[in-house]
Amino acid sequence: MRGDSRWRRISLGIALPVVAAIATLLVLWSASPGPVFAAPGAGVIIVGGDRDYPPYEFIDKYGHPAGFNVDLTKAIAEVMGMKVEFRLGGWSEMLDALKAGKVDILEGMSYSADRAKWVDFSPPHSIVSHALFGRRDSPPISSLEQLRGKKVIVHRSGIMNEYLAAHGFARNLVLTDTPADALRLLASGQDDYAVVAILPATYIIRENRLSNLVPVLNNVAIQRYGYAVRKGNAELLARFSEGLAILKKTGQFDAIHNKWLGVLEPQKFPWKMLLKYGAIVVVPLLLVLGSTVFWSRSLQRQVAQRTESLAKAVDELQLNQQQLLQADKMAALGILVSGVAHEINNPNGLILLDIPILRSAYADAVPILEERFREEGDFMLGGISYSRMRDEIPKILDEMQEGAKRIKRIVSDLKDFARRDDATGKERLELNDIVRTAIRLVEPSIRKATAHFTAEYAESLPSIVGNAQRIEQVIVNLIINACQALPDRERRIVVSTTFAPDSGTAIFRVRDEGVGIAPEHLSRLTDPFFTTKRDSGGTGLGLSVSAGIVKEHGGSLVFESQPGKGTVVTLTLPVIMEGNAV
Repeated sequence: MRGDSRWRRISLGIALPVVAAIATLLVLWSASPGPVFAAPGAGVIIVGGDRDYPPYEFIDKYGHPAGFNVDLTKAIAEVMGMKVEFRLGGWSEMLDALKAGKVDILEGMSYSADRAKWVDFSPPHSIVSHALFGRRDSPPISSLEQLRGKKVIVHRSGIMNEYLAAHGFARNLVLTDTPADALRLLASGQDDYAVVAILPATYIIRENRLSNLVPVLNNVAIQRYGYAVRKGNAELLARFSEGLAILKKTGQFDAIHNKWLGVLEPQKFPWKMLLKYGAIVVVPLLLVLGSTVFWSRSLQRQVAQRTESLAKAVDELQLNQQQLLQADKMAALGILVSGVAHEINNPNGLILLDIPILRSAYADAVPILEERFREEGDFMLGGISYSRMRDEIPKILDEMQEGAKRIKRIVSDLKDFARRDDATGKERLELNDIVRTAIRLVEPSIRKATAHFTAEYAESLPSIVGNAQRIEQVIVNLIINACQALPDRERRIVVSTTFAPDSGTAIFRVRDEGVGIAPEHLSRLTDPFFTTKRDSGGTGLGLSVSAGIVKEHGGSLVFESQPGKGTVVTLTLPVIMEGNAV
């Protein structure tokens, strides 16, 4: 529209010959040393990107551009009426192509002050977090300073290549053409660590089955990630920024985000949909349940009139029915826990995202505050003197981040525990990891029950084979029982893991200094519906279900107790001996 109005004004008000004007423009253009940009819409816009940076942008198995960035660019082009052509290649190659004018815009580039000297950035469409990856046997790393003298693999010309080189790690770096090359090189046993963006690394590790790689240091750096053009190409950048804003307003951005990235992030819990479909499911279920209860009572009256030979069949039917009801209650509890976990994850995710930004903002403000402190003396900041706050603010930010991480771990453990698992498949497991997760789940019960809780873990404990959720359920049940047995908080609970090489078993043991169990009850502890805690809500199914799970895994559950002195419960599970496969 601006071009049309310009020509209209020329035709109405400019008396110079058209040929002379064109000749003048050609002379000026040939003398200009700067780049010349074509107006968006005048032709095809060449969009550059990385050929191997999934799930953001990559070449799929059919040889076509794919990923979050590609779909986002297509949607922007459609809504803004632009024609685009994708050219994906090596990242360093794409940077050179942008500098040389062979591509008009890069659809995914992390912001840095050095890059901002020669490119202009759009508002970020993503936030990319990088992590340090190592092999499972790699020494633990708690800070970047511990990488001095170690070989670190990074993506050539990537933002972390620049970031680590700027922080004095240039001699340590091993450069690869793609993040996938970096992770494969690390998995093969070469060099020490690799720094890769978390989402691409997760995608590459899963697709290439690099099961020996794990993150050893999260949030190494968090970068703003968006479109980038050569310095001065403001019109093209404005078109893409406008298109991005439109997609966010219309909801198309969320749809593309959820398609490629949403599976790795918590979603808002659909309460309205839950209520709608819950009513559809629950009302008929209540009717069926009511009918079942009525039928059950009627059946019991009929069975009571029959001969004693049918008594055993009636008992078995009643047992199965109550077990099914208990299973339904646990399934409903799992749905509730999963929903609450999602609701907690949403604000907690924002906290984890915002704290590094606050930390960076405070670091930028420190020189200004220090200068004022030197010139004017002490002053108030948030109602507290600056001389005190400058030491307290970093501690506050650290405490907030650690608290948010702890919330995330607890919520993750709750979701794993509550998730209904009907699969019978078994996998290689570490008993110590399962015990630690179970302790985190019941930590509030432990703190309420005792002030003297100890956990002792055997070193080099061989792996076991089984279902992690079901074994975790057994351990949770045993620890909860120990907590309920203590009469006051001064009594002790000790959990431990050991290895018995003679029997080839891993052992989990929980000792409590509780009220103990009467000798006549010891042999009946795993009987269905037997409980000494019925007045406090016990169902008698916990140890019965636990015993069944242990039996399925080829293990054993042994109880030792003396009234008034406490109880010892020993869980044994067969281990994977060297040379045996899962």
